[in-house]
Amino acid sequence: MTKKIVVLGVSGSGKSLIGKNIADKLGYRFFDGDDFHSQANVDKMRQGIPLTDEDRKDWLATLNTLLTDNSTVVIACSGLKPEYRAMLRQGLDDVTMIYLKGSIDTIWQRHQKRDGHYFNGREMLESQFATLIEPTEEEALVIDISQDADAVLNEALSLLSNQ
Repeated sequence: MTKKIVVLGVSGSGKSLIGKNIADKLGYRFFDGDDFHSQANVDKMRQGIPLTDEDRKDWLATLNTLLTDNSTVVIACSGLKPEYRAMLRQGLDDVTMIYLKGSIDTIWQRHQKRDGHYFNGREMLESQFATLIEPTEEEALVIDISQDADAVLNEALSLLSNQ
């Protein structure tokens, strides 16, 4: 089984919940990529301003360092574009990515139930979908998130066990 896992998806797709649960089940360390944004990035998102590629560069480098420095790790990260995913994988050949795929309507419904997250508004979610270039099945294990969280977790663990 793979030792370095990145759970991908737009905000509200469940990547933190699923990533943490995968890490707990496997006994791996878990890091939520959102916790590693600079204060400037957090401030932009709180104001409803989408991040640019430049805004994300140092953040992705930090997450790559976490992948490099930990022998067993799960990281939750949006990974919206192939170049972001390449930055996460840089210098590593043993990273498995899991993409939590869902419709904007499914994810927006979940967003509306969240409390206290700095991600702000449907416009920002629409901006993430506009930026998103979905990973191919060669690049990531793809899981449909229209099912409940337990089913998503079980599917992820099953797919990982075949890696």
